Amino acid sequence: MRKHIVAGNWKMNNGLIQTETLISELKQQTKTSNAEVMIAPTFTNLWHAFEATRQDDIEVIAQNMHYAENGAYTGEISAGMLKSIGIKTVILGHSERRAYFNETNASLAKKVNTALAHDMRIIFCFGEELSDRKAGNEEAVVENQIKSVLFHLEASAFKHIVLAYEPVWAIGTGETASPEQAQNMHAFIRKTLESKYGNSVADDMTILYGGSVKPNNAKEIFSKPDVDGGLIGGAALKAEDFYAIVNAF
Repeated sequence: MRKHIVAGNWKMNNGLIQTETLISELKQQTKTSNAEVMIAPTFTNLWHAFEATRQDDIEVIAQNMHYAENGAYTGEISAGMLKSIGIKTVILGHSERRAYFNETNASLAKKVNTALAHDMRIIFCFGEELSDRKAGNEEAVVENQIKSVLFHLEASAFKHIVLAYEPVWAIGTGETASPEQAQNMHAFIRKTLESKYGNSVADDMTILYGGSVKPNNAKEIFSKPDVDGGLIGGAALKAEDFYAIVNAF
């Protein structure tokens, strides 16, 4: 059965004091929906965030990880390190990782394999650039990203995967795909899964929308039948706004 999830990606924001303050503010909010709530602080604050939310209905997740178990990878974090401090979910393939750090479908496939080997849940991100959409290639781009990274997996692996569609042209720009555009792409994603893994995997897959979701548009976006939640950027840094989105279901 599909789950509703609202995950806040804090990106490279908030030092320790700001992290503690925001978590305190989040804990004061009231949740009226059945959505799972996740937050992804920076690596330096993951342990503090995990400890601060240990008794709360908030899961702390990681923004990234390396595919290697250990070794000479200066500045990187392994799945085992994340698990050692209680982190069980990781975001992989975010558009900013692809654009700024040259992550490829091949390297992401290795990260997916490693995360699954450590029994971690994955939020796998993908989406088209503005040039792709203008050229009418958005479905081909999304299909390639999904198939290249995930279609070597057995059907059972998808129980540990959440998909997050990010129209790159709508991230941090103030632009948002219309609810109809989001629904159309989410339905296409579900059909893509169905083509290889059948109805059960496709119907049970949670697919998040990640592209400038705000309190004033979340309810309409989440009302679409194939949109199961959101991967939230800027609005996740304000407790009241974030929980307005959580409660939009």
